[in-house]
Amino acid sequence: MLNIWGRRNSSNVQKVMWTIGELGLEFKRHTVGDSFGGLKTEEYRKLNPNAVIPVIDDDGVIIWESNVIVRYLSAKYGEGNLWPKDPAKRAVADQWMDWMQTTVGTDSGIIFMGLVRTPADEQNHEAIAAAAKRLGYSYGILDRHLASSKYVGGDSFSMGDIPLGVNLFRYFNIAVERPELPHLQDWYQRLLERPAYREHVAFPFGSSLEEWLELEKAGR
Repeated sequence: MLNIWGRRNSSNVQKVMWTIGELGLEFKRHTVGDSFGGLKTEEYRKLNPNAVIPVIDDDGVIIWESNVIVRYLSAKYGEGNLWPKDPAKRAVADQWMDWMQTTVGTDSGIIFMGLVRTPADEQNHEAIAAAAKRLGYSYGILDRHLASSKYVGGDSFSMGDIPLGVNLFRYFNIAVERPELPHLQDWYQRLLERPAYREHVAFPFGSSLEEWLELEKAGR
């Protein structure tokens, strides 16, 4: 059975759980990280020397780094589905997965950590607003791509949709200024139609540090 370590409300864990859900794999998730602890133990460091989440153990194959796990599971269990057989189509999915990490991820993190994970009296609203403006510009690039593409990697859902789709749920459910992005919104609605997305990604994360911690505890 596939084992995964990580808490349910971690965006990086959600990438992996959504992938598992799309593939219909049996799994056991071990709740560790953040307020649950468990990352600094010798046992966990043997799984991931970086002491972060997620990690998977697939019959003795230990992998960390969320995008790599998504690719591994897609290649092993979803060839021709999540994992496009055509190298050119696969490269398109790959480039948007990496684009999420290099272009969208930093500003998304500033916004999320700034508004949800930081006490109200310590929030840097100038930095948050600047990050939101940059993120809106970046998502405008994806919006234009989606004007002629049903999904990130083409006409079919693939692994390329997963990292950005996780990020997008937070973007559309957090109180920041957003430009008009009609094609991005349409893609988001298509993702919401997927049961695995609703189960593993599209659930409340709170609008304050207090709500976040309470929901984290309840969700485990």
